[in-house]
Amino acid sequence: MNNYARWAACLNTETPYNRIILTAIASVLMGGAVIRAQSVSWVQAPVKTSPSERFSAGMAFDWKTRTTLLFGGAINNRQKFDDTWIWHNGWFQLSPATSPPARQGPGMVWDAASGNIVLFGGLDTNGIFLNDTWLWNGTNWIEQYPPISPPGRLFDGEGMTYDAATHRVLLFGGTNGVNIVLGDTWTWDGITKTWTQHFPSTSPSPRRTVLAYDYASKNVVLFGGDNGVVHYGDTWTWDGVNWTQKFPLTSPSPRTMGSFAWDDRLGLLVLFGGSGAGATELNDTWIWKDSTWTQVFPTGSTPPGRWAAPIDYDPVSRGLLLFGGCCSYLDDTWLFFYIP
Repeated sequence: MNNYARWAACLNTETPYNRIILTAIASVLMGGAVIRAQSVSWVQAPVKTSPSERFSAGMAFDWKTRTTLLFGGAINNRQKFDDTWIWHNGWFQLSPATSPPARQGPGMVWDAASGNIVLFGGLDTNGIFLNDTWLWNGTNWIEQYPPISPPGRLFDGEGMTYDAATHRVLLFGGTNGVNIVLGDTWTWDGITKTWTQHFPSTSPSPRRTVLAYDYASKNVVLFGGDNGVVHYGDTWTWDGVNWTQKFPLTSPSPRTMGSFAWDDRLGLLVLFGGSGAGATELNDTWIWKDSTWTQVFPTGSTPPGRWAAPIDYDPVSRGLLLFGGCCSYLDDTWLFFYIP
C-alpha cells in the first residue's frame, strides 16, 4: 500500500475538507519528495470562516461533542474577545446563553475525570488578572465558585494540562503584572470542584511557561518560559508529587509562549515556535520522546513564526490543530499530520 492509500484509509474521505488534505499530501508525494518511514507535515487548512485575528486564546478538544473548542484571546492590549468557536473540519461560531467575560491568555483544558472543559484566569479588558473558574458542558459555560482559587494570572500559552496519572488538572506559574511572575503549583479536582495548592520540594523558577501531559512516560512535561526578562530553555517533569529537572543532550533554544501539546497519533509531545530572545518569532518544530528533544523538519510548508498560538490534538482531523498567534496578528489554521 503506498503512502497516499494509507492516508485515504485513515481519513474520512467523504468530507470535502479531508479530500483537500489528501490532495495536498498527494501533491507532495508526486512532487518527488523523499518520505521517510515516519515523517510529518504541516498543512494549512482552507477555511471559509474563522475566528478573527488573535493570540492567547484558550483551546481544548471536547470529547463530549468531538469538536475542538476555542474561546477568547486578544488582538492588542485593549481589545479582547469573549466569543466561542468550534472546529469540526471548519470553524463555526457558537452563541451560548452564558459566557466568561472577554480575556487574554486563560488556561483551558479537557478534564477527563469530570467530562468538562475547564477554563481558568486570564487578563480582562480592564487590565485585571482574573482568577475565575468556568466549565464548558458541551452547550454552555457555567461559572464555578470554589472555596479557594489560585491568584489571578494569565498564561499566554498552555499553562494548564490534564494529568491523567492523578486525574487532576495541573496549573503552574503564569504572570500577574509587568515582569511579575508566579511559580506556584495547583491542581483542580473536577469531581469535588476544588483547587488545591501543592508545595513540592523542588520546582521550576517562577515563570510564564507551557506544559503538556506525556502519555508515554505518564508525567507532565514543562519547557522553557520567561520571567519578563530572561528566556528559559530548561525541561522539567511533574510526577504528581514533585518537579524534577531533566538534562537532555539537546534542547530547543530558550523561548516563551510556544505551542506545546501531545500528539496522540505520533505518540509523543510536539513543540512549535514561540518567542525567542529579542522577541524573535520562531517556527521550528521539536518532539519530546523518551526524555529526548529532537528537531524535526516537516515536509512541505511550515507555519510562519509566531508565539501565543493555541494548539491541541484533534482526533477527528487526526492531527494537531494550531490557530492564529502573534505578531503580526494571525487568523490562519494549520494541522500537523503524520504521514505513514
